Amino acid sequence: MSSRGVEAVRSQLRWLILHRGAGTLTRRLARNGNPIARYMFESGARDNPYPLFDEARQLGRITQTSMFFITTDHTIVSNVLRDGQSFGVQIGSSGGMPRLVRWAMRGDPELASVVDPPSLLAVDPPTHTRYRRLVTKPFTPRALQQVADRVEERAGQLLDRIAGRDSVDIVAEYAGQLPVAVIAEILGVPEDMHAQFLAWGHTAAPVLDIGLSHRQYREVTGSIKAMNLWFIEHFANLRRKPGDDILSQLVNADPDDRLNDLELRATALLLLGAGFETTVNLLGSGVAVLGPDEKARDRLAADPDLWPQAVEELLRFESPVQITGRMALQDTVVDGVAISKNQPLVCMLGAANRDPAVFPNPNVYDLDRPNSRDHVAFSAGVHYCLGANLAKMEGVTGLRLLFERFPNLEVMPHSGVRRDLQSLRGYESLTVRLSV
Repeated sequence: MSSRGVEAVRSQLRWLILHRGAGTLTRRLARNGNPIARYMFESGARDNPYPLFDEARQLGRITQTSMFFITTDHTIVSNVLRDGQSFGVQIGSSGGMPRLVRWAMRGDPELASVVDPPSLLAVDPPTHTRYRRLVTKPFTPRALQQVADRVEERAGQLLDRIAGRDSVDIVAEYAGQLPVAVIAEILGVPEDMHAQFLAWGHTAAPVLDIGLSHRQYREVTGSIKAMNLWFIEHFANLRRKPGDDILSQLVNADPDDRLNDLELRATALLLLGAGFETTVNLLGSGVAVLGPDEKARDRLAADPDLWPQAVEELLRFESPVQITGRMALQDTVVDGVAISKNQPLVCMLGAANRDPAVFPNPNVYDLDRPNSRDHVAFSAGVHYCLGANLAKMEGVTGLRLLFERFPNLEVMPHSGVRRDLQSLRGYESLTVRLSV
């Protein structure tokens, strides 16, 4: 069989395991009333998942299903994410799985993805330690300031473009456009590719979910393949003519201490996903939460130094990433519950960030919450999000400038359409009236 045929078989088997098989079993759990499975597959459940999260919390701090363990508990989530000895992320390499399943779960060895090694999301130390050290090298203060300047500049341009209009879809016209400035600055993406990157990112976003239809799976894989091909050519261009961007520095690093081509593509895709998709969600949710909250907006207008706190509380209140997972690396016990080696644990980040044991009145957005920064929206431990500070900066700058320009911005009732995703939480569209 040709290499193309082998990878076609691998891809089909991967879909059967991760999506047809896991999706069927999880839907069965949903029909039996499991609140987290209902969140994942019940129609409309993700519009307001927090009652389901509260229901799951009543079942115990950590619960077991036929497929995985689940926790909505902030303390357990935080501890598990920091426990690199007992828990890891390399699910597909688990020795407890049949050899054919491990082969399929590793994915195409020539195709970079955010969910497969060598992505930082999919490897454990010591491999993760090496990658993270190399990737963080170009993130110098000067480079980060260039990114910040670009965000400010691009935000002003976008706001100028929508000024004078009565109403706009703020996701399409602003929240979905601004993060491209960051991506362009970091990855050296030319402006004529911005629309294409928006389309690729949007189509590939379900890669973190399970239970995709075969059509969805092919669309996701197709976008990932297209981005891989574009980055192969882009790297060649950056080697011939390096720019000032961070990716140029990664591509042209010391030959004895650099990422190979597959590692570079995985890193670029992760920066794209983490720096773009989650930030779009953060900005859109920020408009949806703060738009109707006149009291909070008035305080922020009077004291702009409150914006970092406003964004921290927003990350807690409407976490852009709702789910992450870990695999037990050894037999262990969590809160009195025995978890065997190779068993998966689903950590519900959005639920943990509304744990009433840690955040009193968790369903209230509170600018005065003293421990907002204790959220786990960016994970924790060695896998703490590399771009967390960039995302916060973008959230602060983007929302501050928007509400300064349009202090009476009004979110139109019932105009918000949520993205139909399990792992990411944000808006597909959100119409606002730009009253001034």
